[in-house]
Amino acid sequence: MTTRVIIVDDQAMVRAGFAALLAAQSDIDVVGDAEDGLRGVELSRRTHPDVVLMDVRMPEMDGLEAARQLLSPPPGVVHRPKVLMLTTFDVDDYVYEALRAGASGFLLKDAPPADLISAVRVVAAGEALLAPSVTRRLIADFARQRPAPRKDRTALRLNGLTPRETEVLELIARGLSNQEIAADLVLAEQTVKTHIGRVLAKLDLRDRAQAVIFAYESGLVTPGDR
Repeated sequence: MTTRVIIVDDQAMVRAGFAALLAAQSDIDVVGDAEDGLRGVELSRRTHPDVVLMDVRMPEMDGLEAARQLLSPPPGVVHRPKVLMLTTFDVDDYVYEALRAGASGFLLKDAPPADLISAVRVVAAGEALLAPSVTRRLIADFARQRPAPRKDRTALRLNGLTPRETEVLELIARGLSNQEIAADLVLAEQTVKTHIGRVLAKLDLRDRAQAVIFAYESGLVTPGDR
């Protein structure tokens, strides 16, 4: 199955370089590119890509607003692509907001070519591109810049989880990989994946990235927890 991709970035050389790299893969088809978020949204609505590579800072409309429009489309628009944010910073405040909006993760622009190719495939498959080390940096950023967790309906949604599912969610939020969670809870890695799937379904979360954010906003995990 071929993954359809569009590239949205205000630098022509970045667009050209990414397009050439991805188009050389037999399972990836680059169906267009755009120089800002506004044109990126329009292009996505026309071409219906599976994955949108979205720069964070652009003129006309930045990547955050473009991601919001693609992931929460107006009535009558049914297509919602996966959005992979591109940034020059490890943890960018705009990227945090994009993850809250439903983006599937982010990738540094200077990542090795193999990482870009892998990222597109991972996101297209429905997984979040949020490595444990990146998760930990995201948590640190959250601790520095975000308000105290809310004790409202967000927290009440935790009541629908089993004790084991709650444990798994807490470990995800601490930045552990599936393998590390399995070792910590003495479970098979496949069992951990099953628990994660149930957590996401019960909490109506898109992916692992949103699970991390939910855990902090619900108060399940607080900055400084280990």
